Amino acid sequence: MRGTDSENDRHSTAANDPLPRLRRRFFGSLVLLGLLFGSFLGHVFRPGPAELLRIEPVASGLQLWFNREPELYSQDVEGAVGMLFQSKGSADAGRIEVGSTSAGWRVQTTEKGLLLHFVATRPLVAAWSGEKIDGEWRLLVEVKPR
Repeated sequence: MRGTDSENDRHSTAANDPLPRLRRRFFGSLVLLGLLFGSFLGHVFRPGPAELLRIEPVASGLQLWFNREPELYSQDVEGAVGMLFQSKGSADAGRIEVGSTSAGWRVQTTEKGLLLHFVATRPLVAAWSGEKIDGEWRLLVEVKPR
């Protein structure tokens, strides 16, 4: 006697059922398509970097106008003030009156965004505030001697 074999050489259980393998491939492809589609939508709807529209010198510093609020990183280094904005725009430079002395300012484009720095013969301290006005973001940077 041969066991569970029938006369037509079929076994009682199927040896290679292709259905589980097809299910894994099907669900794997659904996961992959979902990831690709989600990444495509994230790329399409991600806002671009903020853009520097204009710079206006004021009595105590500068007013910088952006199309939306930029990310800002600031650092005081031995009396000089440096600010890095996650934005794009054009380079500019100028001088402002700070108390009884003048200070030079310059905006440079870098790989990480726009770099604004103030330099004077005396140590400087900066304070800033931002607000939304008529759909634009105004950043007021006030510079004074330390």
